Amino acid sequence: MKNLSATILALLFASLISCVPTEDKNQVMEPATFPDRPNILWISCEDMSPRLGCYGDPVAQTPNIDKLAAEGARYTHVFTSAPVCAPVRSGIITGMYQTSIGTHHMRTSHGRNAGEMPAPYSTVPPHYVKAFPEYLRAAGYYCTNNVKTDYQFAGFGDEPVTIWDENSNTAHYRNRKDKNQPFFAVFNYTMTHESQQWNEPKKTDPASVTVPPYYPDTEPVRKSIAKMYDNIAMLDSVVGVRLRELQEDGMAENTVVFFWSDHGDGFPRGKRWLYESGTRVPMIIRWPGLVQPGSVVDDMISSIDWGPTVLSIAKAEKPVHVQGKAFLGANREESREYVYGATDRFDEAYDMARAARDKQFLYIRNFNLNTPYVTWVPYRAQSPIMQELLRLYAEEKLDDAQSIWFQSTKPAEELYDCEKDPHNLNNLAKDPAYSEVLFRLRNSMDSWRTETRDKGDIDEALLKEQGWPNGIQPTTSRVHFVPNSPENRHRTITDEGGIFSDPALITLYSATQGASIAYTLDTGENPEWLLYVAPLRLHPGTSTIRAQAIRYGFK
Repeated sequence: MKNLSATILALLFASLISCVPTEDKNQVMEPATFPDRPNILWISCEDMSPRLGCYGDPVAQTPNIDKLAAEGARYTHVFTSAPVCAPVRSGIITGMYQTSIGTHHMRTSHGRNAGEMPAPYSTVPPHYVKAFPEYLRAAGYYCTNNVKTDYQFAGFGDEPVTIWDENSNTAHYRNRKDKNQPFFAVFNYTMTHESQQWNEPKKTDPASVTVPPYYPDTEPVRKSIAKMYDNIAMLDSVVGVRLRELQEDGMAENTVVFFWSDHGDGFPRGKRWLYESGTRVPMIIRWPGLVQPGSVVDDMISSIDWGPTVLSIAKAEKPVHVQGKAFLGANREESREYVYGATDRFDEAYDMARAARDKQFLYIRNFNLNTPYVTWVPYRAQSPIMQELLRLYAEEKLDDAQSIWFQSTKPAEELYDCEKDPHNLNNLAKDPAYSEVLFRLRNSMDSWRTETRDKGDIDEALLKEQGWPNGIQPTTSRVHFVPNSPENRHRTITDEGGIFSDPALITLYSATQGASIAYTLDTGENPEWLLYVAPLRLHPGTSTIRAQAIRYGFK
């Protein structure tokens, strides 16, 4: 909220309320007390497969991340629910599949070259869906995000203030007023994003990198891969800064550290694709005393599991509707047999596909068979590797492995043995020897789509209409003030403020289904917005209360 004197997206309401004491009382509030729960630090990056020294990559220069893995656990079978950032991040923050809450199209907040497409709009998830930091804040955690969001249910800069205590490029757990308050802090780094691979490498020798068989082994390809390793080394240095801060603050022993990537490599046939290169990611967790140093975990984990796991670590209850499963903490759940992924619209291009993966096999179902693998995505076309692929394809110089991706049609089903074929080039879907595997994964996908109410079957224009009738973004109702005092026991609303006898409490109310409420007692233009979880007890004197109703996707 940059200017509270102006009209802003969420309705603001202020009221002056005086509380007159019936007897002399101490006006100083007692300091908050918090249970003995660990702090939680997330360090996330973008567009990176497990290209780290601790995962056996000989080119990666990642001493800080490797040290973190030596002090914690390295997870080997972690997959994102989509191979592109915005749909994945909406699933991470809610613990829900993006296909269940309508956030599966990339990206809804802008139209780019979309022309007559439904974007831009903010998706409207079901009214009961909340970002999991709201549950943490209600449980007493101080929650910060620095700085990427990309949740699909708000435009950039308009993220719901109920999610975070701080959400900015200066957000830090060090900013909390009570240093004993447990924190959940997120630091998101973008230096490994695909757009950062389009320049010349400065440190990594292009001759030292390995070129996957689905790329031509040419100078532009090698340079782009080498640039990725330069960026990974830069990422490692900032990870070191975050870890040293914990040590300096004396909090390393009581902080659970997560390191992860939001999806796989930012190269063509990685990002935006359901192959291993697009969805398999690194994840490292250090939890002193509870995670064995140097351990390796091969449990199947989905990106929608990360939020529920944080709730479990914080001993906060997970709502039943949340689809993610906690894999650590007090409320740890049974391990997954399968993980699932989805692709839908990428910027200008529609192409629906779904994936199911067990520990060995990857099954992909394509819904648009007459759509080529390579669709028109001009942002991706800026990639030097994409330019090289397009050039050599036009010149008919790609070999068989490199040409698969340029087929004009797609098979209805794809099946890969990821142990024998890690690059997913040998489609086994029509091999009779794998018919039982195909049948099992096909049925698993059908069950998952039914159970999770996959919205991929609904046209995007109809989805927008459901959330924004007649193309108009809905607006939350105003926040009303309901007193509980000797003069008014919840009988009437007091929007104009008033004078009440002590003891007096104020309930905040909005008629919008599913709305959270943020409030502040600050009087300046850049207030601290608190999450409303219980009636506000007034203290003798005059109080100024401002509040706003927040429903994801609404004004």
